Amino acid sequence: MDEPSAFDRDVYAVVAEIPFGRVMSYSDVAAALGSRSARGVGRAMARSEGLAWWRVIRASGLPPEGHEVEALEHYKAEGTPLRWSRDGTTYRVDLAEAAWFPPPGP
Repeated sequence: MDEPSAFDRDVYAVVAEIPFGRVMSYSDVAAALGSRSARGVGRAMARSEGLAWWRVIRASGLPPEGHEVEALEHYKAEGTPLRWSRDGTTYRVDLAEAAWFPPPGP
């Protein structure tokens, strides 16, 4: 695997700060870095190892695509607020309760 870029390392630093039970959207991680590259955040996360990947979600509150079942296990373990569909078959993270933003820098 190639060495992570400076952008990747910055993404990893932000994601490492997200507390248990909280989340950030791909675009919010990018904004925290002064970027608009939500897709760049997604690419960085796809190359990451050992990070709490389930804490970075789509802006709609949906978990990372293709990882819904595994992410749900993490959300339940961490007590992440969820919103379920009426029929109880699908879920989203409750962004009003779970969204986290890093404190402003000095």
